[in-house]
Amino acid sequence: MHPRLLHLDFFTLHSYGLLVALAFLAGLQVAAKLAKRVGLDPEAVSSVGIYAAMAGIVGAKLFLVLNDFGYYRANPGQIFSLATLQAGGVFYGGLLVALAVALWRMRRHGLAALPVADIFAPAAALGHAIGRVGCFLAGCCWGKPASVPWAVTFTDPAARDLVGVPLGIPLHPTQLYEALAEAVIFAVLWRQFGRPHRDGFILGLYLVLYSSFRFGVEFLRDPAERAFPFGWALSSTQWVALGLVGVGVYLLAGRRRPLGLS
Repeated sequence: MHPRLLHLDFFTLHSYGLLVALAFLAGLQVAAKLAKRVGLDPEAVSSVGIYAAMAGIVGAKLFLVLNDFGYYRANPGQIFSLATLQAGGVFYGGLLVALAVALWRMRRHGLAALPVADIFAPAAALGHAIGRVGCFLAGCCWGKPASVPWAVTFTDPAARDLVGVPLGIPLHPTQLYEALAEAVIFAVLWRQFGRPHRDGFILGLYLVLYSSFRFGVEFLRDPAERAFPFGWALSSTQWVALGLVGVGVYLLAGRRRPLGLS
């Protein structure tokens, strides 16, 4: 749509980069506010969030390369190209790496994992919703050709050159589907957080809601954008989504003590 919001001879403001920055700041604000509500140190929680966000960016790029390993093996110079660095990457790759780094930082700060994860679940949902709008503006993560009234047609050659989105073809706006779904999930999690809940319940609810939606919306994504390991009918993202739904169900069914909120 609009991959470049401002383009001068000496400076270019990319819409995706701007939205990701806004998503990061919004997520940190939500995490800090929720930390105060449950009596945790907002600075320590924000530190975990900063490290996890940086790790998530690296993880998303790593999984992007792994998902299209054949291409990058044949063109290794593209791994560090501008197009790859500006691409959004694979969200689940970023999520898994971010979780691992977050656990490490929690240990450093003496924070219990599940209560802090409950704080970051709504923050991640809001940040992801904003980030997906950035995907839409940049043109990445596009959907299959569609005849629905709300189909979108990309026409900016800069978007095609940057992320490879096809031009002149009505497509499912899968980026906006995800942005809307994540906004709704954020609202659900925010409301649930204000009620007494077990440690890990908010995280479990997030994993079940988002992963279920992501599993479905993958069927509307362009197959050329997805990896199908070993010729399976489901994409790698869908297999990860199924696994995380299982983790979420386990957390929802747990018998941990309720967390009372003041």
